Amino acid sequence: MDVDPGLAPFSAVILAGGRAARLGGVDKASVEIAGRTLLAHALDALIDATEVVVVGEPVPTERPVTFTFESPRYGGPVAALLTGRDALLHRTAYLAVLAVDMPRLDARTFRRLLTAAAGHGDGAALVDPDGRRQLALVLDVARLDAVRPGHEEQHDLPLHRLLSGLDLAEVAAVGEEHRDVDTWADLRDLS
Repeated sequence: MDVDPGLAPFSAVILAGGRAARLGGVDKASVEIAGRTLLAHALDALIDATEVVVVGEPVPTERPVTFTFESPRYGGPVAALLTGRDALLHRTAYLAVLAVDMPRLDARTFRRLLTAAAGHGDGAALVDPDGRRQLALVLDVARLDAVRPGHEEQHDLPLHRLLSGLDLAEVAAVGEEHRDVDTWADLRDLS
């Protein structure tokens, strides 16, 4: 798949380190849909990224990625996002952020988000049909760094509080791309 020459290079962080309490604590990245792990689906969605960091347990992949754990461990999505951002080896202007449990996203989703982010100040967020932001984002790295809290403040900080300091374009979900896997019923319905 060729990268659109009009799109800016971006790196990515996949958030895969949660407790998955409603799935009995199973590692979501290893859960399979259509014979492929949720992590494989997430990596497919981020195929255009120049570099990918996965925050969570290492899972075999076909693509080179860096695995790390959030600091503090199980510190929530803000701690995971910022730990993943810090683990990147290369600087890009944009950072894609994706929850590992959204298997209906694809590269076109992130191309739409990147296009919206490039035309809008601080980034872009995927929104579901009810207008709720999903954990599929493209953020301007300089703006993210500008609103970044200190290390102690990151623990259990709600993501919406971190993002409240950013002006994000809202990109409407197409089809089922906003759907995630929080329960076994969600997994059944998406299979």
